[in-house]
Amino acid sequence: MAIQDIKVPDIGDYTDVPIIEIHVQAGDKIQVEDPLITVESDKASMDVPAPAAGTVKEVKVKLGDTVSEGSTILMLEAEGEGEGDSPSAPAPSPAEEAGNRPPPSAAPSSAPSTGQIADFSRVHASPSARRLARELEVDLPRVPPTGLKGRVTQEDIRNFAKGGAPAAASASTGAPTAGGGLDLLPWPKVDFTKFGPVETKPLSRIKKISGANLHRNWVQIPHVTNHDEADITDLEAFRVQFNKANEKAGIKVSMLAFMIKAAVASLKQFPEFNASLDGDNLILKQYYHIGFAADTPHGLVVPVIRDADQKGVAEIAQEMGALAKLARDGKLKPDQMQGGCFTISSLGGIGGLYFTPIINAPEVAIMGVCRSYWKQVSPDGKQSEWRFVLPLSLSWDHRVIDGAAAARFNVHFANLLADMRRIIM
Repeated sequence: MAIQDIKVPDIGDYTDVPIIEIHVQAGDKIQVEDPLITVESDKASMDVPAPAAGTVKEVKVKLGDTVSEGSTILMLEAEGEGEGDSPSAPAPSPAEEAGNRPPPSAAPSSAPSTGQIADFSRVHASPSARRLARELEVDLPRVPPTGLKGRVTQEDIRNFAKGGAPAAASASTGAPTAGGGLDLLPWPKVDFTKFGPVETKPLSRIKKISGANLHRNWVQIPHVTNHDEADITDLEAFRVQFNKANEKAGIKVSMLAFMIKAAVASLKQFPEFNASLDGDNLILKQYYHIGFAADTPHGLVVPVIRDADQKGVAEIAQEMGALAKLARDGKLKPDQMQGGCFTISSLGGIGGLYFTPIINAPEVAIMGVCRSYWKQVSPDGKQSEWRFVLPLSLSWDHRVIDGAAAARFNVHFANLLADMRRIIM
């Protein structure tokens, strides 16, 4: 039996993320892919699985510790001969085993998620303070510290949760409030049991994390939403015909796959939509990674289709299906939710007409779509006909985009869906 040093593998751009659960202890027998610990960033929580089977000899971390790629989790007595490295040799990540480490990607979404990854490495707080921040749904990096050497105290967190830390405290430390000091009234405390029976149900971790990101994005980004509609009569007929012809091959294309291709073409036509703000600079991206909101039992997440400009509609549809399944099973990896340029949030399978989607920072726009419906129109003002239309809701960051550009983007997007041949022209 060889003693193997089990380390945190490549988890994308995450650094110094706190451990919120430990699933094993000394003496436990584990199998490959068994969860060892659960870590949580401001984007999502994820399990770190066992890379090998064996018996846990010693757990090197405790609840509340922060870890990064390469941090030691435990010592494992691996099963079989030749399995595992010496205690001093780090366990290689999958990318290292392939001889190629993927380049770091841009901060996501969510997406819903999906917002920027919190820089936990710059936050000085005790494990108990970090736990309190999670319980009160406080974005820890935004809390102005008042403790010794810039440490965030539990009192700082409680003050922030009540509507922002006192201005004097922020001034004394020189720490920016990052939008936290809004001088809001405290959230009302109500004993709901006085009015009738109630049931208390805790929010899922995903909803807690995404809620904090959505609140930040809504408060800090000046949202404007344009509504329009696309005539998809011909495209829907083609989609149904294509799926029927490829039914035996197991290929099924949704309207969302066509929308992703239309989004790529629109971003190329309007590059300011494929951008992010960095202080006073606008970062114009030369790649096209499109996020799509996926509904899961635990909340909304935003997987990302990378290099969508280099993939066909059928390939995009298959990749969407695979990512959506991983999302529902809670097995999405961090790099599968990072680097998005533009997000599409579709309620088509549920209903509704229009809504205001919240921008997935650091992106500058998001497209919301609802259920398509038949509508009687009269193009020439004389003879009417029935057309199948798709409601579009484009939310955009008014610091980067103006109304005229947003209207043109929506019209261009709608025209592409009306006739996808425009994409190849």
